[in-house]
Amino acid sequence: MSRVIALFNQSGGVGKTSLAMNIAYHIQERKHRVLLVDMDPQGSLTTFMGLDPTELKQTIYESILQGKPLPIHSNIHGIDLTPANISLSAAELELVVADMRDGRLKEALEPVLEQYDFILIDCPPSLGLLSYISLVASTHVLVPIQTQYKAFCGTELLLSTVARVRSRPNRQLQIAGFIPTMYDGRNIQDARTLEAIQEQLQKVGVVYPPIPRSTAFADASEDHVPLALYNRKSPAVPILKKIATSLEKLA
Repeated sequence: MSRVIALFNQSGGVGKTSLAMNIAYHIQERKHRVLLVDMDPQGSLTTFMGLDPTELKQTIYESILQGKPLPIHSNIHGIDLTPANISLSAAELELVVADMRDGRLKEALEPVLEQYDFILIDCPPSLGLLSYISLVASTHVLVPIQTQYKAFCGTELLLSTVARVRSRPNRQLQIAGFIPTMYDGRNIQDARTLEAIQEQLQKVGVVYPPIPRSTAFADASEDHVPLALYNRKSPAVPILKKIATSLEKLA
């Protein structure tokens, strides 16, 4: 059965989109079929993967609002992609009055579930309806958390959103884990926040090793390639591989 994993954090700038792209790459390296779904109106994942959002004639918007088949761009670094662009921003308002809105994305994904071992959804940095329907469509949620005190403080609100989804529309939703991001071991605040993340969230789900802060992620994204293809010697690469290997074990 396909594992549908939402990368979700209501805060922006936590490295969520870079993680989605890079984890997907390492999962496909392990001979799995992977689909990335961009649910962020900013279209950052779409851009990172080398597509121009402004030139797209069809995106995830048409699938969730008009019932059209998923537009899938195949074999980008071994990964398939369903893109997004700014038109998706209108979906937030349109979904308010849409029939059966909770299941719109889940319904759009159903025809392709058997084609993929993993579907990774890059959620927008908000608690709005686009994130909500992404969680409803998912089997698991993976949470990137920047190792900063303010980011950690937002975790309670994030977990309450996940609990709300689990209470009714998606009782099967599981937490795949937490990924501390942008970690600088030389910074005392980062070290303290990482310790708090490990101590408090380990009770809720696995806490992965921290992803080190590095400009290489931005450089790789600018070149539209995963980090491992840009700089395989980056210290983040073994951690990304470990996360991908761990996700294989999800039930």
